[in-house]
Amino acid sequence: MSAGSRLENANPVIFQRSGERLLTATEEDEDAHDPIDDREIFDLIRSINDPEHPLSLEDLNVVEQVRVKVDDAESSVGVEFTPTIPHCSMATLIGLSIKVKLLRSLPDRFKIDVQITPGTHASEEAVNKQLADKERVAAALENSSLLEVVNQCLTSRSI
Repeated sequence: MSAGSRLENANPVIFQRSGERLLTATEEDEDAHDPIDDREIFDLIRSINDPEHPLSLEDLNVVEQVRVKVDDAESSVGVEFTPTIPHCSMATLIGLSIKVKLLRSLPDRFKIDVQITPGTHASEEAVNKQLADKERVAAALENSSLLEVVNQCLTSRSI
């Protein structure tokens, strides 16, 4: 966000974070087949930084585990995210950050679908179309300024 810009949602509601995932012995065993599940995907995206606030997407309830769908056998991951306000201009950037985090973290075999939760954004259809278009996503990531903003969203912050 540029200096002097007005926040669209100056006082967002902050939600309680989920507890940390407890790993089982099977999950820690590198030789055991461990299918990727919705909690594993949620753990990857929950700490992504909001582009407007010094909070995570989980803190703002933009991402929730119940909105993550994984079919390991079919190699598909679906994530719905909910912008904090219906006219959020950061929705595409948030969706792109989620998609990039998953593209960087998951094996290439996975098809990743990131969409706005139905009925929660004024430009839902346009944003979903952009996020589903591989060429648009690739072009966005070739833009060094945009890539820098995405990387800032993906950089860990101390809690």
